[in-house]
Amino acid sequence: MKDYTETEPHATRPPKRNVSQGIKSLAVLFVLGSASAVAGLFMVDSSGQPAHGTAVAATPPPLAVTLLSATDMTDSTALVHQTGTLKSRQTLTDLVVSLGANHQDANGALQTLYSGDLLDARRLHPGLTAEAYLDGERLKALSIRAEADRSLLITRSQDGNWEATALNARLTPSVHRIAASIETSIYDTARRLGAGDQQVVDFANAFAYDVDFQREIHPGDQFEIVYETYVDERGTPVKSGDVIFASLNGQALSRDFYRFTPSDDQVPDYFDSKGESATKFLMKTPINGARLSSSFGKRRHPISGYTRLHKGTDFAAPSGTPVFAAGHGVVVRASRYGGYGNYVKIKHANGYETAYAHLSRYGRGMKSGERVRQGDIIGYVGSTGASTGPHLHYEVYIKGTPMNAMRLKLPTGRKLAETPAVLEEFAVKKAEIDQIRASQGADIGQALLVSASTGRH
Repeated sequence: MKDYTETEPHATRPPKRNVSQGIKSLAVLFVLGSASAVAGLFMVDSSGQPAHGTAVAATPPPLAVTLLSATDMTDSTALVHQTGTLKSRQTLTDLVVSLGANHQDANGALQTLYSGDLLDARRLHPGLTAEAYLDGERLKALSIRAEADRSLLITRSQDGNWEATALNARLTPSVHRIAASIETSIYDTARRLGAGDQQVVDFANAFAYDVDFQREIHPGDQFEIVYETYVDERGTPVKSGDVIFASLNGQALSRDFYRFTPSDDQVPDYFDSKGESATKFLMKTPINGARLSSSFGKRRHPISGYTRLHKGTDFAAPSGTPVFAAGHGVVVRASRYGGYGNYVKIKHANGYETAYAHLSRYGRGMKSGERVRQGDIIGYVGSTGASTGPHLHYEVYIKGTPMNAMRLKLPTGRKLAETPAVLEEFAVKKAEIDQIRASQGADIGQALLVSASTGRH
């Protein structure tokens, strides 16, 4: 069991069973969190010492451990092992019942997790794996794969009570680099090279203030992503972590970003080679995956027929697509507003205001006076008011004057040069990341040459 450590025992676990009362051995079953089920079986004597060696498994290390006493296994009926994954809108109880357990056992076993704060029922996601060991409809043990590196184990004691334990993998941090020319999209290319969805999202977030990914990324543009990974003791990747370096060299932009947490404010951010934050005062587009359907400027209104100033930018997107606050601020209006339909207006610093119209519904807690942070969901795309189809109408005002959001030169975020000691810390971190990149095939010297020739630093 060297691969995993028991770190979160249930606070009210019943006293340990007395193995001297006729129990001559324990069978320890390794549950793998996959349909392949059992990796190995070994016996321990009454003192708890191994009686036989562990079988070598061809699968990754175990993710949960089930303790079943020998007396639990004296029945001639073999335990049935069932595995299933949580589906959309399915409860965990329903999943365990679908594996063959009765409702009483399923509820009792899972309640041990909830009461022990080992699992938050509100944070369950489709795809979660459960494994049940059954004697008929009687549940004997249950393993829940809560996360890639964490499993929850529930076993039934001899007195019929349930015991729960969290088992965490011992992981070693590592780093992985991918780099390529874009073929169809950054997402498709990065995923094909092994990056996960979260790494692509982190990459996009770093460039969200500079690039419109729906319109300004072209085949042949080059990108590089360096991100954290975690491997088990066999070197098998278990999960991925933060993107620590992101680079884009394309028609619209050529820029590099390094992830760095300044010691003075402890707020992680992405900074370019000069120590200037990727974060800007406002996001360029407050919506993902949308198509620009109408630009700022004079146009013939599609409903009234009159030619007048279109004071914002329209983004066509499916109804229900999340709309984000473009920057930190205070909501000054979140209500129906004539032809704008469901409407939100946010007041930002320095005389800036942003407005979002035709929403199908509002984000949670959205009301006048509410403080929001950049990236908070303030509503969802709809077609309320004077609208011919689902889209977001987005407006930016500076001191009451409507501006073209797509052409604004927005104030930048933090500049580390204003804090020399922190800039020195960043230089050390940047050098560490560049060394990692070089060790994985990046031509740092060539990158610096390109930076100089294009005006990047």
